[in-house]
Amino acid sequence: MTFAVIRVRGTLRVKPGIKETLKLLRLNQVNHCVIIPESVEYKGMLQKTKDYITWGEIDEGSLKNLISSRGMVIGNKPITDEYIKSRSTFKGVDELAVSLIKDETNYKDIDGVKPLFRLSPPVKGGYEGIKRHFTIGGALGYRGQAINDLLARMI
Repeated sequence: MTFAVIRVRGTLRVKPGIKETLKLLRLNQVNHCVIIPESVEYKGMLQKTKDYITWGEIDEGSLKNLISSRGMVIGNKPITDEYIKSRSTFKGVDELAVSLIKDETNYKDIDGVKPLFRLSPPVKGGYEGIKRHFTIGGALGYRGQAINDLLARMI
């Protein structure tokens, strides 16, 4: 299983330990997104920073859309199938997305690819509230499959 993690809140008055964990997750700015595999270490990091991020299980279609529309290589050039084919063993973005969903590879391991996605703020209503948890009507914390709807509004 693969998680999509999006930073929702800014850095004002953040405790140093949480700020360092956000830096380790490569979530330095609001509306940045990273793709991480499911592991005990990452789950601990997500729980520590749950008041500043939202995350959930990304599906294959959303991941393909995210990589092809917001994925960048060094030099701020978009990712193409030709680039993926020349720098990895995958034939294109579709095959890469399937491999990422199955946890067979990490996105950051592909040579020359920026490990984060810069997203725009969500359209049609914005965030539900950046100070409340998702289960009580806010935008923070674990979302499950609802992360795919948020990503679609942010791409």
